[in-house]
Amino acid sequence: MTDLREVLARDLAAARERTLLLTDHDEPELLRQHTPLLSPLVWDLAHIGQQEELWLLRRGDADRPGLLPPDVETLYDAFAQPRAVRARLPLLPPVEARAYCGEVRGRVLDRLDRLGPDDDPFDVAMVVSHEQQHDETMLQALALRAGPPLLGGGAPLPPGRPGVAGTSVLVPGGEFVLGVDAADEPFSLDNERPAHVVDVPSFRIGRVPVTNAEYAAFVADGGYTDDRWWSERGRAHRAEAGLTAPLHWGVDGTRTRFGIVEEVPPDEPVQHVTFFEAEAYARWAGARLPTEVEWEKAAVWDPAAGRRRRRPWGDAEPTPALANLDGVALRPAPAGAYPAGASAYGVEQLMGDVWEWTSSGFTAWPGFAPMLYADYSAPFFGGDYRVLRGGSWAVGSAILRPSFRNWDHPIRRQVFSGFRLAWDV
Repeated sequence: MTDLREVLARDLAAARERTLLLTDHDEPELLRQHTPLLSPLVWDLAHIGQQEELWLLRRGDADRPGLLPPDVETLYDAFAQPRAVRARLPLLPPVEARAYCGEVRGRVLDRLDRLGPDDDPFDVAMVVSHEQQHDETMLQALALRAGPPLLGGGAPLPPGRPGVAGTSVLVPGGEFVLGVDAADEPFSLDNERPAHVVDVPSFRIGRVPVTNAEYAAFVADGGYTDDRWWSERGRAHRAEAGLTAPLHWGVDGTRTRFGIVEEVPPDEPVQHVTFFEAEAYARWAGARLPTEVEWEKAAVWDPAAGRRRRRPWGDAEPTPALANLDGVALRPAPAGAYPAGASAYGVEQLMGDVWEWTSSGFTAWPGFAPMLYADYSAPFFGGDYRVLRGGSWAVGSAILRPSFRNWDHPIRRQVFSGFRLAWDV
């Protein structure tokens, strides 16, 4: 149990280090709300502590007294308090929110010291995942923030490879194992389980995600004004939202993110596009979006070995030489930057860089059973959501698996979302 305790303590510490870095700003900055779609940073900060206390110190029992008074704790109930109103709530000041999170964390580490051989630490892993996911949403808010940069220019990335963008690979038809089991991935979430065999027809899939240069050709060709490429819902949203290009793109060929104005990098994967924009581009390009089942097969199946890989490149944990994760770069890596991270089929950049829209709605795998937090997945099955796969540059490497399923409304593009193409064979 000592090794597991050390792993969990390390992952908790890494998540908290990111949280404190992203909230290391003055009080007015933390109280600002940059969009009704995202919370003020100080709300995320205290909510992270509140959820950690609820699940790790009170064992999910909301009726058990906590460290916060009930009328304060309810301010951080994500279901009771819509994001659009959170800036108007009497939230804890930043200094009190930090002190609260620190007190909770100290007690959690004491609990970890008492882990026994029969204790299931899944709830700790779930809390790590929750905090890392909020760190990503805080980065989304900071990307939208107006004003001078707060985070710098980001860490350097490896160069891309010319000639990779726009290429595809064949994934032959046949069976593979979709999803995972607790025995193989003990910290996987309920919607990733259980593992089961599915048969997938042959298809082709983009070697790398669609790049800014490729997407700019769609924009230049009048893609946003040609209804042939857009679904009925896509046309309606395009008109209502006034879409003319990806979020953050200017009319002069620049983009503005994290307070930095720069030329749109042609070889980076395009990001901040809705599902409808991705779908329209795919039609314009004579392609389609992959299903999430196709995406997972291309990512993890090793046809020579007849088994899943834990990661596209094998069973090794992610490193900066294999994928762009953990939020340090503040951007996607150029196409072709990670040849060593390719899957068995030769598909690259499947983990990190951009969340990839798929054509799939969010549904349960056969045999689904809710986990400790029963409302994590089940209330969203069958709703108006599309699944995104692969993670983005902002995702914490400790929580990301190829089986990880993100979902969002098809109109959302504040997320670090891009896509790759697929074709029938």
